[in-house]
Amino acid sequence: MKVGADRDNDLRRGKIIRSVIDDPANLPPNAKPRDPATLVGKNAGPTGNVLMIDANQVWDVPQAIEYVKSLQEIRPWFIEEPTAPDDILGHARIRKELKEYGIGVATGEHAHNRMVFKQLMQANAIDVAQIDSCRLAGVSEVLSVLLMAAKFGVPVTPHAGGVGLCEYVIHLSLIDYIAVSGSIDRNVLEYVDHLHEHFTYPCSINSQGHYNVPSDSKEGYSIEMKESSFAEFEFPHGSYWASVQKK
Repeated sequence: MKVGADRDNDLRRGKIIRSVIDDPANLPPNAKPRDPATLVGKNAGPTGNVLMIDANQVWDVPQAIEYVKSLQEIRPWFIEEPTAPDDILGHARIRKELKEYGIGVATGEHAHNRMVFKQLMQANAIDVAQIDSCRLAGVSEVLSVLLMAAKFGVPVTPHAGGVGLCEYVIHLSLIDYIAVSGSIDRNVLEYVDHLHEHFTYPCSINSQGHYNVPSDSKEGYSIEMKESSFAEFEFPHGSYWASVQKK
């Protein structure tokens, strides 16, 4: 849930979300509530579902601490990007101040290399590492972060809010699960349900809210787009832009 613009409205929306995700009647068909005891440190509700909040770097350090303290009623697992992404010591202070409230700190989608993650982890500045498949320098750099996160015991939650990122990060999270962490509880993936129809090998999720493991041998680590999408939307000569200019 995005936060930071209006504290009262954030609380209002957070309470609504918690009322939905904490109600067993809203679980997928045939799904059983997960035991919150197996999700220690995530502020899981009675169904095992968790709430995460994201500020997109809107605060300075003192503001972040006081604002997030005021949201403790909605019991978020973590606050994502509470301040400037390269402020290592700022994140460390925020994490220290929020620890007694049971709220963690997550960042990393704007970290451009493994050194930033190394410093974040060495400074005990984050509870969750958020790798970005396009900002980090390829799979080799991502692997370095996955291994460091395993060493420091920090869960990895890849950033997947942009177009094509979902198609990328499913592979990275599978690598983490199969070759590094071996734990499904360590792997949490964002998913945005739009524009997948433009990709040759779109990702998908199942009725239980999990990504489906890619099964097409041609797929690989790819966000190849369809030629028809290029023909329609390539600027400025695509058919979509031609029709807009006529109007």
